[in-house]
Order: sequence, then C-alpha cells, then structure tokens
Amino acid sequence: MSFMKEFERFVRQAEPLAMHTWFQLGGPAEYFAEPETVDDLVALVRRAHEEDMPVRLLGRGSNILVRDEGVAGVVVSLSSSTFRRIDVQGTTIHAGAGARLGRIVTTAVHRGLAGLEELVAIPGTLGGALHGNAGTQGGDIGQWTTKATVLNDTGEVLERDHDELDFAYRHSSLDELVILDARLELEEDDPAHLAKRLQKLWIVRKAKQPMGHQCAGCIFKNPEGMYAGELIEQAGLKGTRIGGAVVSDRHANFIIAEPECTSQDVLRLIEVIRNQVEQRMEIELEQEIDVW
Repeated sequence: MSFMKEFERFVRQAEPLAMHTWFQLGGPAEYFAEPETVDDLVALVRRAHEEDMPVRLLGRGSNILVRDEGVAGVVVSLSSSTFRRIDVQGTTIHAGAGARLGRIVTTAVHRGLAGLEELVAIPGTLGGALHGNAGTQGGDIGQWTTKATVLNDTGEVLERDHDELDFAYRHSSLDELVILDARLELEEDDPAHLAKRLQKLWIVRKAKQPMGHQCAGCIFKNPEGMYAGELIEQAGLKGTRIGGAVVSDRHANFIIAEPECTSQDVLRLIEVIRNQVEQRMEIELEQEIDVW
C-alpha cells in the first residue's frame, strides 16, 4: 500500500525544504505533510508508525539545517489555522504549536500580559520554542508554561500538566513527537508600559543580529557564564569562510549563507569553528542548531 493513499489531500512528495528554512539550503523531503486537523495528523502519525517511517516536525525552520541530500520519511508542518490559534482568557494564553512565537508575544503585550517580552525577536513557532525552551538572559518560555498537549510517535494524544514539565537551558521534557498546544500563565501589567519595553528590546536585539542575508538562529549554545559569539570572535573567526558559508561580522554565533552556499559548506564551517574554539580557548562548544 502506498504511503500516500488516503493522505493525498495534504501530503506531497519530494518537496524542496530549502524554501521552508531560514538558511534556504538543503534537499527535498521524501514526503511533506500539512495536515488540516488534529485527526489528519493523528492518522498520518499512526500510518508512519505502522510502516516504520521516520517523522520530523518543521516549524518556521529558523533552527534547522537540512543536508544537501534531503530528508527521508515524513516532514510535518503545522501550518493550518487549526494549529495556529491564539486564545486569551484572563491572564492565560492558550495557543497552538504552529502559532508564531512573535505573534504570541505581541498578543500578550496588547492584552496587558507581562512575561513574554524577553522573547521578542526570537523566530519560530510556539512548538519549537517549547521543545528547545527558547529564551534570553531575561527569561525563557518554560517559566510561563503550565500545561501542554502532545502527540507521541504511536499517535496517542496526551496531556502534560505543570508537575510533569521540566525546563532547563535550551532543553525541555516536552520531547514527544509533536507538541500540539500549550497554556501560558502570565501577569497583568500596563499595556503602554509593556509596548515601550517590547520596542526597546526589539531594537537592541535586531541591532546585534545579521541583516539581509540567509542565516538561521544561533549555531552554538552559550557555555555556562559565557557567550558563544564572544568566544568565536576571540578565537579570531569572524569572517571565516568555507565555500559560500561565512561567519557573520555582526555576530560571530551566526553563519551567513551566500548565494553559492551548500549545506555541506555550513557543516564544514561549524566543525572548523568548534575545533578552533576548543584549541584556542580550551572550551568545547555545544551545537544549538539541528541538522537533518
């Protein structure tokens, strides 16, 4: 039986993934799915489980590097409005995992709900943010998350209450196949005050990041008490190039993909950075970006 049978409505074959990632690099997905409902998604995951076919979740592609040869199995995008809803009741935001993190942040601010402003300018979806516990020095999304609904790799929908959730630096216990939605409990504050704070944080963040180029989020995690970008700069690696991949002159923890760049160029540059920082600074950097 063909994997496509019964799923033709929302599954495509050989979908180029470059258009779905910030790096705009990499080969195609064997199958690319955009389920319209939770039932669609559950049926798809169960079929993949039965056929022992790998499934990956793709948010906005801001923390993903797809290899040049592409990805086997199914890549799922929660782009349907079903997975992007944002509901506000009192101090609680209930949002789908496909909702853009930036939209959730601005929605909270407009409603006079404080807590998420520190996440401004962090790209991606709520699901990706929860999975990697996105955050800054000022806080992370995990500290505001009180409940989540997930889907495991056998197609079972489960609820994760607050006492089952564990968040740490760029890590969370939400490691099931799919995060469907989550509840965030925030604090009341003056909308005008929050809007000014949000604007200030946005300007500061954007001033430090590369502009107008193909790049993803930070390549490496910050070692405890240090910044990966500063370590890379101190190692003299700003502007280092391999093929079409270049270490950003604006922020050394970003890699720019020039028009002729390949995923292999980026992978080779990542390895050079890791090796040089370890040799020169005696610190081993841990990769933050996911490589498919």
